[in-house]
Amino acid sequence: MSIELTSLTLVVLFTSLMWMPFIANVVSIRGVGQALGYPESPAPLDAWANRVDRAHRNAVDNLMIFAPLVLVLQLGGISNDATMLACMVYVVSRVVHFFALVFAIPVIKSLSFMLAAVCQVVLAIAILAA
Repeated sequence: MSIELTSLTLVVLFTSLMWMPFIANVVSIRGVGQALGYPESPAPLDAWANRVDRAHRNAVDNLMIFAPLVLVLQLGGISNDATMLACMVYVVSRVVHFFALVFAIPVIKSLSFMLAAVCQVVLAIAILAA
């Protein structure tokens, strides 16, 4: 499997696991009954859990950009040092972004987000240049 598809798989797997800490906090604060239902006045969650939710939503939003780019690369048979590096850096930057957002590290959060966006642009340029 290519580096690009491996990177996509890793990002999908990581994104698919991001909900777990959030749900753990929901259950610990509200209990299983309220976690499974729709309570009228739910107890507030911890601030870090709300950041986990934001990080997960952001990861899903960006996956909707990254995944099609990688799939178009694969369909077009486009793979070079730039696309491989961009995909590997994207994976690392998304992991860093998640933890920086959860632990409220503002500068690292923003830089890792921007780096991931640059990686997406590199992939798009590779597609358009082919």
